Amino acid sequence: MTRVVIADDHRLVRAGLRALLEAEDDLEVVGEAADGVEAVELVRRVGADVVLMDIRMPGTDGLEATRMIAADPALGQVRVLILTTFTDDEYVFSALRAGAGGFLLKDAHPEQLLHATRVVAAGEALLAPAVTRRVVEAFAAAPSPSGPAVGLLDELTPREREIVALVGGGLSNDEIARALVISPATARTHVSRAMIKLAARDRAQLVVFAYEAGLVAPGRHVRHGA
Repeated sequence: MTRVVIADDHRLVRAGLRALLEAEDDLEVVGEAADGVEAVELVRRVGADVVLMDIRMPGTDGLEATRMIAADPALGQVRVLILTTFTDDEYVFSALRAGAGGFLLKDAHPEQLLHATRVVAAGEALLAPAVTRRVVEAFAAAPSPSGPAVGLLDELTPREREIVALVGGGLSNDEIARALVISPATARTHVSRAMIKLAARDRAQLVVFAYEAGLVAPGRHVRHGA
């Protein structure tokens, strides 16, 4: 059973999300919050696997609440799925850095929300295609890769660099396995080792690293073995 906390300052939105989630046998809503501080306190008190987090809330917003959850070792199992709109996209990359496990547009179909909740609960990264495009556009305007991410490349083996680049390109473990002609289990092992070496909370943060280190760049293919 996946335990879910809903954080949104609109009561009707929370009610709709609760009704949708609780109609599923494998999803349970364990609490609701109207702002970021309340969300963090609720997660600490009742426990949760996933937080459906609105970004724009009064007081402490969803971005800061995501940082607080990701920074708390006691909440290491909690994954945050950001529910965003196009007007919120300036927050997307900051929230990925903060520890968000996925992004979904608020106008997504109910089935997409259910799928996203399950994917993020499993520790996978999920970005709505429209959100991903905005992230890529942001990188297109950014300076050349430099700084801590580039320095950490030396921690990875050539194969691990290749794997992280493919994760950054949006490939699943099965797709990585097919691309490199290895088994899915081997792909999972490489991803796990890279996450440990880079102290990445989940695959979403591997995506961040891949872009920051220049393993993936907008407008060109993944750099294998960079």
